[in-house]
Amino acid sequence: MAWDEWEQLKSEAAGQQSKTRMQLNQYPSDQGGNNTQGDLVASQKDLAGVGKAAHDLFTDFTAYSGHARVASEAAAGALKGEGFALGGALEHVTERWSQQTKTLLDACAHISNHLRFTKNQHAADESYIAGTVSSIALLDEGFDDRKGH
Repeated sequence: MAWDEWEQLKSEAAGQQSKTRMQLNQYPSDQGGNNTQGDLVASQKDLAGVGKAAHDLFTDFTAYSGHARVASEAAAGALKGEGFALGGALEHVTERWSQQTKTLLDACAHISNHLRFTKNQHAADESYIAGTVSSIALLDEGFDDRKGH
């Protein structure tokens, strides 16, 4: 390719770039509907399902990973006892497995516990708000009675 051709290609590419605009993918505004803004909505049922799945994973993975760890440790010990280098490697893998298992179990517990806490906190907030609104309504009724309304 000659230098002139290269310069011409660069010039054409620069011309194409100036014509190209960024376009965001979005829901077309002229499609009617209920005029929502696309906010994320998660029902209590959805959140409960996520919390249950995290709890179930925690419970099941605890049992199954424990079996795998015990079997791997036994195999590593037997291989090392017979003088196989693979025994040491398997022992290393088993240690890493235990570390990664703990990380996953901690994450599952955190998700499950956080969702349970959030559910309870929102219920307490709802109760507090309902009580506050009720007391304000009672005060307003008493205020109206004093004025004779």
